[in-house]
Amino acid sequence: MEIKIKKLNENAIIPTRGSEQAAGYDLYACIPERILINPHKTVKIGTGLSMEIPEGYFGAIFARSGLATKRGIRPSNCVGVCDSDYRGEYIVALHNDTDGIKMVEPNERIAQLIVMPYLSVDFKEVNELSDTNRGVGGFGSTGKA
Repeated sequence: MEIKIKKLNENAIIPTRGSEQAAGYDLYACIPERILINPHKTVKIGTGLSMEIPEGYFGAIFARSGLATKRGIRPSNCVGVCDSDYRGEYIVALHNDTDGIKMVEPNERIAQLIVMPYLSVDFKEVNELSDTNRGVGGFGSTGKA
């Protein structure tokens, strides 16, 4: 699949994969200088890129596992959704989950993008739903950890 991508800033870096079969494409911070993220605060970091995701797909922005587990920095909304009709800059809102100040450097990998298909559905309101063995049980009701 080909994704059209536009550099909005000459210093922007085209997404890359860490390995040949990696699902995620690393997104890079397109910032002129180091940015500090105070404890338990969120800062929006631009990538300097806009994309044209094909209809029927969306760009899902996930945390980079190393950034989240080793440094306590993750996308504030956990998973960002970039719809196929969005043409603005891809911006990652990074949240600092720690009690210390964290830094983001220019050209640092800040998140990963996975292009995913989705189903367009029509919702139909009804008075009753079909019955199942589970029924309305939720939040651990199946007894499995």
